[in-house]
Amino acid sequence: MKDYVLELAAKQSGMNAKLNVMREYLQAYILRVMHDNGAFSNLAFVGGTALRFMHRLPRFSEDLDFSAENIEGPAFAELMMKIKEELSLAGYNAGVTFNDAKTVNSAFVKIKELMKDAGISPFAEQNISIKIEVDTNPPKGAVTETMVVNRYFPLSFLTYERNSLFAGKVHAVLSREYTKGRDYFDLGWYLSKWPGIAPNIVQLDNALKQTGWKKEFPVETTWRKIVFEVASKVDWAKVKKDAENFLERPEDMSVFTKENILHLLRKED
Repeated sequence: MKDYVLELAAKQSGMNAKLNVMREYLQAYILRVMHDNGAFSNLAFVGGTALRFMHRLPRFSEDLDFSAENIEGPAFAELMMKIKEELSLAGYNAGVTFNDAKTVNSAFVKIKELMKDAGISPFAEQNISIKIEVDTNPPKGAVTETMVVNRYFPLSFLTYERNSLFAGKVHAVLSREYTKGRDYFDLGWYLSKWPGIAPNIVQLDNALKQTGWKKEFPVETTWRKIVFEVASKVDWAKVKKDAENFLERPEDMSVFTKENILHLLRKED
């Protein structure tokens, strides 16, 4: 397994591309371990990595995000220990730290030596890190579906349907306290891939209430204006700097410009 991920990296040109493809393979391996241990009986795979695996989002992602849909399934600590065990058996120098005491259970999977073996870093101790989060109290109203994908491994996921995934992205744009460029790239990608898409309003409203949204959230016909207002004020230099290192084609940022994304937001007015 370790040799294979290094082969994948060797086929890439550029340090970011090598790191992205190695991290993605490790994400897929972790997902396979979770699948084989029954995690998707109660966890819905959400967020940017889910969007990439299931809808071919043309950017890489650092994290694995999940929403707990019921109380069944393996305990978080048990699952993290199983991930560490399976990665170690596959030949990786893997460590896992986790915290399951908060509403959002979180863990970091850290793989040593790969960065050095792939020629990205001179230091064997430098980690490839993958964050795993499970929201044990997700906003109500999301609609789930089961999808089968074959990305490095054949897998079956419980996930959110696209309007519910989009609600999560709109919530991030509206509520995040700092500029994360990948949010805006994803926003433009959603709006261009599925013209006329709308977020799951019930889920979005509940998410905003959970995170202290101070305004009364508008009805379905006016959500675009609120997102437009936020996007129009963002520093696009920060957006570009954050997003382009994660793109399959960094040149895509010349398409998903601030002007083009604002145009996409206006189209349904």
